[in-house]
Amino acid sequence: MQTMKDYEEWHNEALAQKVVDRLRRNGFDAFYFGTSGEASSWIRQQLKPGIIVGFGGSATVRAMGIREMASEAGTLIADHGKPGLNFEEKMTEMRRELLSDVFISSANAITLNGEIVNVDGYGNRVAAMIFGPRQVIIVAGINKIVSSEAEAMERLKRKAGPMNMKRLERKTPCTGDGYCHDCDSPDRGCRAYTILRKRPALTPTTVILVGEPLGM
Repeated sequence: MQTMKDYEEWHNEALAQKVVDRLRRNGFDAFYFGTSGEASSWIRQQLKPGIIVGFGGSATVRAMGIREMASEAGTLIADHGKPGLNFEEKMTEMRRELLSDVFISSANAITLNGEIVNVDGYGNRVAAMIFGPRQVIIVAGINKIVSSEAEAMERLKRKAGPMNMKRLERKTPCTGDGYCHDCDSPDRGCRAYTILRKRPALTPTTVILVGEPLGM
């Protein structure tokens, strides 16, 4: 007998496969995995000893344990989120990420038409997705899929922006009531907006969709 979980898994895969097809039409490599464990196994195969692996400050990537996996694989880690870094050290790591062999991060939203929508404060994450690393891997949970660019922007205001500001302990209006105010706070993290409608011409990019809710 079919259960609610069976129907949910079917729906996740059907939706994700549509997005995978659109992403491929837009020039990206794209794959769907039902679980984060399956996705992690694929990513692990890309991590060779001695390569530089950069990380873009993603809650999704952190939850999947990919940084630890990269370390165990013998890669060289470029990660501005390492504990104990002062400001200058953090800036150095951000620049190393831009020249990594593999840059791994997530997206704030991915549309049904295969467009990747992000917002950044410093711009280091979105910059690395566009040019610099030899390979980019974007991993996103099923919860990041939206119907359109307009819905993606709404998701940034309603959820991703406020939750990330709360995570980063920023003093912004959205950390008070949970919704974007388009503020002028010096702590504002919503500064650089990008939409990748096609794969950047010189940046091999793989998008991994996972049939689980991941990240913010």
